[in-house]
Amino acid sequence: MAAPAPDREAARWISAFLEAQAAELDAARNTLLAYGRDLKDFASWLARRKLDFARATRADVEAYLVACDAEGLSRATRARRLSAIRQLYRLAYDEGWRAEKPAIQIAGPARAVHLPKVLTVEEVDRLLAAARASGRSPAEQIRNTCLMELLYATGMRVSELVTLPVAAARGDPRMLMVKGKGGKERMVPLSSPARAALAAWLATRDAAEEAARIEARQPPSRHLFPARGRDGHLTRQAFHGLLKDLAAAAGIAPARVTPHVLRHAFATHLLAGGADLRVIQTLLGHADVSTTEIYTHVLDERLRALELEHHPLARE
Repeated sequence: MAAPAPDREAARWISAFLEAQAAELDAARNTLLAYGRDLKDFASWLARRKLDFARATRADVEAYLVACDAEGLSRATRARRLSAIRQLYRLAYDEGWRAEKPAIQIAGPARAVHLPKVLTVEEVDRLLAAARASGRSPAEQIRNTCLMELLYATGMRVSELVTLPVAAARGDPRMLMVKGKGGKERMVPLSSPARAALAAWLATRDAAEEAARIEARQPPSRHLFPARGRDGHLTRQAFHGLLKDLAAAAGIAPARVTPHVLRHAFATHLLAGGADLRVIQTLLGHADVSTTEIYTHVLDERLRALELEHHPLARE
């Protein structure tokens, strides 16, 4: 591949980088959008200083990161921007556009350690009960129940949940094949309540799909949770809003409940029940067990809080 022409260099470098990420790593759409925004911001910063990707030095990259810090950008955002720049220059080096990789030795900002927010088992039970009772129709109640049971039973990411193909749910499966980050697939087991909720939703969904096929000549959807939007399935945003409504109905502050909080609850409750950390790592689709280890700290915090609350020597 030849180096991009100088007149539209930045745009072509970014385009080539995003194409490589999509083709080689099967990067998620949201990841590509974030990387695109980050690199465009870096290109604009360079342009204001009469520089471009081809001429930027390590000192320029470091100065850009200092400017990001001065803008008040979070550690996570600055780390992601540095990651995008590093990967861009790795591609440029491989393609022969640069003779060196100017960002390769730059240390990223230290990540702040925040323990995940979790819900108690009783709070999750209230959310599940709210799902069974919430909806504009019986079909919506069945769908909402299925969504919540699957999410809590498997610890899936919300993007994995809403994009599930209906083919994966056929035949009363005891396990689901989930396609995660980077296109990696993993198997997640289903609990008995999740299997029952899935079977009920499949029957309701298939009946609605057949009626639409006959009445409106609509082709059947390949998604487990179909919707009329451009993507053809329930969106992450729609599910996020649904979850807030369910939290309010369950008497839980909506700000405390997100799809990722339920993923955290899945992992923490499994660990509290004696599950092996490596098993939880596999179920969550974590590439590194160190990512999963954060849940041991969550459990330690909960045990410490319980001790301070109930141990007689901890009371005044």
